[in-house]
Amino acid sequence: MKSSELQSIKQRYNIVGNCEALNSALDDALKVAPIDISVLIIGESGVGKDILPRIIHDNSPRRREKYFVINCGAIPEGTIDSELFGHVKGSFTGAINDSPGYFGVANKGTLFLDEVGELPMATQARLLRVLENGEYIPVGGTEVRKTDVRIVAATNVNIEKAISEGRFRSDLYYRLNRVNIQMPPLRERGEDIVLLFRLFAMEMAEKYRMEKVVLTDEAKQMLMHYKWPGNIRQLKSVTEQISIFSTERMITPQILSRFIPQDQETTQLALIRTEGDHSFENEREILYKILFELRSNVNDMRREMSSLKKQLQDVQGNAHQAVSQLAPTQLAPATFGSQPATFSETEEAVAEEYIEPEREPENLNVNDWSRQALEKALNRNGGNRKKAAQELGISDRTLYRRLKQYGLDK
Repeated sequence: MKSSELQSIKQRYNIVGNCEALNSALDDALKVAPIDISVLIIGESGVGKDILPRIIHDNSPRRREKYFVINCGAIPEGTIDSELFGHVKGSFTGAINDSPGYFGVANKGTLFLDEVGELPMATQARLLRVLENGEYIPVGGTEVRKTDVRIVAATNVNIEKAISEGRFRSDLYYRLNRVNIQMPPLRERGEDIVLLFRLFAMEMAEKYRMEKVVLTDEAKQMLMHYKWPGNIRQLKSVTEQISIFSTERMITPQILSRFIPQDQETTQLALIRTEGDHSFENEREILYKILFELRSNVNDMRREMSSLKKQLQDVQGNAHQAVSQLAPTQLAPATFGSQPATFSETEEAVAEEYIEPEREPENLNVNDWSRQALEKALNRNGGNRKKAAQELGISDRTLYRRLKQYGLDK
């Protein structure tokens, strides 16, 4: 693009700056404008991505048709389908009339979908169908409608990362990303930062009839070395604050430092800290911690159940062995003196009643066996809980919990 054409575009849309990355983005927008395909604009929040869709529409064959800007992140998830694709009367509470939606009213025109990375997955599927064949179905409707709309989308989200995390459809990304235009962050625009500061300061002075603030050379260098995580939006806010609150109109680095954060290396707007000894950078680390604790508890339960099962088998074996040893004596014929009792052939022999010796019932539940096992282990180890836990093959924590459960912790 010729320099004169580029300057004309900047004047028309009030664009300030001469950095190469900005000029390249404007040139790409003008090149793709006549070609009726979807465009994806990528850049950080506050870099001015909304200028490029307007340039594309105004220099396209659709420039005489309607142009709509839709902030996808500002529309509630429950109503965004109705906003985009319309609805039929009675499809939900409050739907008292039919609505064509943006895709209906913008037919033949251009839709700018800002923050497209915030779209719900169900809405992404509907949008993909529109991009593929221009068809959509209103909410609550059954009739397929046609539309001829050009889509220009923008996002500050890392779409490839969102795809890997299952938050964005890869097929929709490739449909939107027919042409990719990158808007540079403010920290990479060099002297454009000073030019923008001068513009915002002049606007404040003219609007509120105050003396314009001016930067010293040292303050200009400080301004250009700051990382500007909020980009142009943050720069404008800082300029307005200086214009209002600074009594000095010649801004030095000392004055400027009161209005911008001192940490010049970070590009983050805020640092989130967690209390306590541990800090989790993301949800994955938190889930790992929970899983490790659950696995430890499950292993303790397995060891405890295995120990109880073994003790139950030992008790049952000892009981059967005791019965087998007692039965011959108890079932032997009664004797009187040294002679055994005899019965005539005509007399009916009556067996002496066998009374089984008292022993522990075998139908105790698991809790009863566990309590008995704990008591025996404590008795064998002289009340030493650590040794008792080692004997039972359970952790000290599990032993303490069982003692408290059975009332043995006193």
